[in-house]
Amino acid sequence: MNNLLIKLFIKDHSNLKNPKVRAKYGTLAGILGIISNLLLSITKIVLGLLTFSMAILADGFNNLTDVFSSIITTIGFKISSTPADEKHPFGHERVEYITGLILSFLILLMGFSITKETIIKLINASSNSIVTDLTILIMVISILIKLWQASFYKKTAKLIDSKTLIASYKDSLNDALSSLAIIVGLIVIKITSFIIIDNIISLLVSLFIIISGLKMAIETANLLIGTKPSQQEIDEIIKAVLEYDNVLGAHDLIIHHYGKCTTFASIHVEMASTINIVNAHNIIDNIERDLAKRFAIKMTIHLDPVEIDNPRVNELKTQITKIIHDIDNTLSIHDFRVIFGDDFTKILFDVVMTKKINCTTNELDELLTSEIKKIDEKYLPIINIDQVYNCKTDDKN
Repeated sequence: MNNLLIKLFIKDHSNLKNPKVRAKYGTLAGILGIISNLLLSITKIVLGLLTFSMAILADGFNNLTDVFSSIITTIGFKISSTPADEKHPFGHERVEYITGLILSFLILLMGFSITKETIIKLINASSNSIVTDLTILIMVISILIKLWQASFYKKTAKLIDSKTLIASYKDSLNDALSSLAIIVGLIVIKITSFIIIDNIISLLVSLFIIISGLKMAIETANLLIGTKPSQQEIDEIIKAVLEYDNVLGAHDLIIHHYGKCTTFASIHVEMASTINIVNAHNIIDNIERDLAKRFAIKMTIHLDPVEIDNPRVNELKTQITKIIHDIDNTLSIHDFRVIFGDDFTKILFDVVMTKKINCTTNELDELLTSEIKKIDEKYLPIINIDQVYNCKTDDKN
């Protein structure tokens, strides 16, 4: 059924790199969510009022927040597909994250409201729920609808890699679980007449809503602030750059995501200092162009010339690399340069820390300086320590 809906309502549905096609997936998911959640919320609110069940009423209001969520999601996807303009040169895709944050606040507001009402009823020990077979049947049907919702959101989220729809998938799954808890409570009431269980389950459902809202708010806020790219993405880009002739190493990769279809990045590429500057520029142009096609990344490359034919420089690099690996074998170096002088020799290089080690950056600097000066007191190390994120430096040498 999910595939049928996608093929029926989304033309060119296989072109997932197109922001407009991606927006159509989000819009379809949002519209289906609006229709199904509105039906569920009206049914449960009416049922909760007729049966005096606070738990069912809470579940109905929870579904009502899902209606607003779907509306916001639909609007968000629509705006996010708007092309870049003068005021927003990086596009509007991050609007999807903003809508997710608004959605999480709505969920939290509803959760706190239901919690307050339920606690008042628990304190007053007031509950007079009426349980019928029809009530249980309606709740079972609502679970099936929620499970279908979850499957559609999950499938669509995977296709377009959407954090917002992943959150909707988790929310639908949570709703199905909370409805299942309500059914268990209704059965307990029917068998034992322990009516206060209705308020207890209502409290659990509301707490469940609050936890879901908090998790969603944290995840969405992280995306807006900017998170570390996946190690897979880092490794793929580094590997692609190193495939080119004359590229000796790549480092200092920085990636900025402005949505799933808009990514900017910069990287430093090492080449022999003897290479013709025009040839080096052509190689860099080719890499930037190919990465744009292969990964849909707007890449800016900085050229680092490396001296590779000087035996003294190579020997020093080997010695210092050993010192660094003796401290921690996860450390690596790049941009290694030596400026020889009569009174002292400057040794300039960057150290990449891919994980936390048992010392601070200052302590590492002091330790390396001390060990290098043991080789020769005239050596003056100038060390820069990189801690951007797990960007492993690869070297062809």
